[in-house]
Amino acid sequence: MLLSLLNMKLRDAYPSLDALCDDMGLSKADIVSRMEDAGFEYDERANRFW
Repeated sequence: MLLSLLNMKLRDAYPSLDALCDDMGLSKADIVSRMEDAGFEYDERANRFW
């Protein structure tokens, strides 16, 4: 669920994970860590988690 939400926000509203985190007051390190724990990695060029 988190994967879908993050990728939708990145696709539709934010040019980068940094922009999303800054706007929503989230820690980029926490988001990346949680997603890595679930087996996903952020791709800056594609602006999405895989």
